[in-house]
Amino acid sequence: MTMESAHRSYVVTVSTLKNNESPQISLKSHVNYNGYFNNGFCTDKDSLKISKKENGQITNEKSLHDKKCEETHVYKRRWYILFVYCLLTLTQAMLWNTWGPIADSSHEAFGWDDGDTALLTDFGPIAFLLVVFLFSWIVDEKGLRWACVLTAFVMMLGAGLRCITDQPPYVKVTAGIGQFLNGIGTPVSMGVPPVLSAAWFPANQRTISTAIATVANLAGVGLSFVIGPFMVPDEKNSTGYTGHYTFNTTTEANLGNASSFPDETVLKKRNQIMNLLYIECGWAVAIFLLLLVYFPAKPTIPPSISASTERLNFKQGCKKLLRNGVFWVIACSYGLSVGILGAWPGVLEMVLKPHGISENEAGLIGLYSVVCGIFLSLVAAKCSDVFSKSKKLILLGLYVTSGAFALWMNLLLSRLLPDSFVSMHIATVVGGATLTATTPVYFEMACETTYPVAEGITNFVLALVNNLVSVAFLAIQTIPHIGTSWEGWCLFGTIVLCIPGLIFLKERTNRLNVDERKK
Repeated sequence: MTMESAHRSYVVTVSTLKNNESPQISLKSHVNYNGYFNNGFCTDKDSLKISKKENGQITNEKSLHDKKCEETHVYKRRWYILFVYCLLTLTQAMLWNTWGPIADSSHEAFGWDDGDTALLTDFGPIAFLLVVFLFSWIVDEKGLRWACVLTAFVMMLGAGLRCITDQPPYVKVTAGIGQFLNGIGTPVSMGVPPVLSAAWFPANQRTISTAIATVANLAGVGLSFVIGPFMVPDEKNSTGYTGHYTFNTTTEANLGNASSFPDETVLKKRNQIMNLLYIECGWAVAIFLLLLVYFPAKPTIPPSISASTERLNFKQGCKKLLRNGVFWVIACSYGLSVGILGAWPGVLEMVLKPHGISENEAGLIGLYSVVCGIFLSLVAAKCSDVFSKSKKLILLGLYVTSGAFALWMNLLLSRLLPDSFVSMHIATVVGGATLTATTPVYFEMACETTYPVAEGITNFVLALVNNLVSVAFLAIQTIPHIGTSWEGWCLFGTIVLCIPGLIFLKERTNRLNVDERKK
């Protein structure tokens, strides 16, 4: 016997004796999906408790399961791990939404049009669809460290490629490749929060930690609405709102034709955009080094019983997920509505532009939506932790509120209601923020429903549905002369469509029940 096998623990199960039958004993080592090694006996409730011979000594124990399998510990450094991951997902989102907030300026500098901006935004979801199952496997089999460090590396590489040139038409190629490489990191940016929460946080903090990691991604989008217009100001639209919506024919006539502007103006815009890209690249390098130095995949001792419980392997988990009807109701509701909302920052400036709202003002609306979304996400997550078996009611309340404000926004965009700058701000901000707040609740509800399927598999599939919808939504925008009036109504329609599904959804708490039984 080798030194390694001499210290191996075993699972010993002894069936209950019935009618003078001989006891059936099974012996096997037990390693769960997170890499935690459960020493001793893990017996069913009907099984006998027996002795264990280890290293030549026989010990009688009431239940080694109680001493080993149920050992948990909550580490203070979990908050540092969460903080570093938040920086990662914030950076990925900020790089993805580089071009939307400066759409007019990039059109002026490089001769692009709305279709080019939408395509650059769409590269993120497209890359996600190509690598989602690869990263799902990496998270499930290799752990969080591998997935997060690899994500930081491709983000850094993509940010660097965008800095190579500012000369058309080559800049469109480097920007496109950079956006695609950054999009490769989207699965980790969107799907990992519940995995990190399950690995590092106790049951009563899982939803709030998932919410913090999720809103960090929103914060990255919000930061792009600040840093973009600040570094690349939209000077020709700086006069502000005049009190009525007016269409800027001068801007429209010059879109896509950089030569119609003076050379000095074009060069100035290009320099401003490149400075923005340099700053973002430097930040991406710093984040990569931070993760490379210290970012463990999991703690030595799990924070909860469910975290140390064996999950289905990748293949079995995928099969079980496909047959789970309740999960697919959750996935479709989340993907349809939040998928369109996720693409919204990339088209917001183009949607509001025909109504006289400048690039800077649209950026402020996007920022306000993100800030309110972060606040409401944390509130919804806390409510979900306190009322852990009422997630469906929380989602329904958020959907009804979001639908009402989305309807108000569309009536304003269609000019069926009188023009109002304040009303447009309130309707757009609150409608988007309340829908944003559903994300952490959806993630945790999906994990509860599909347990013991690994959290990584569950949430990567959720993110897959989300990005399929985003790709389709942004792809339509690239159709010439398609316009933007349909986009708001599309968002409202999906919100209304999801409400009946949630009403009849049967909520499950499989994972929570495991933790409660072991208390």
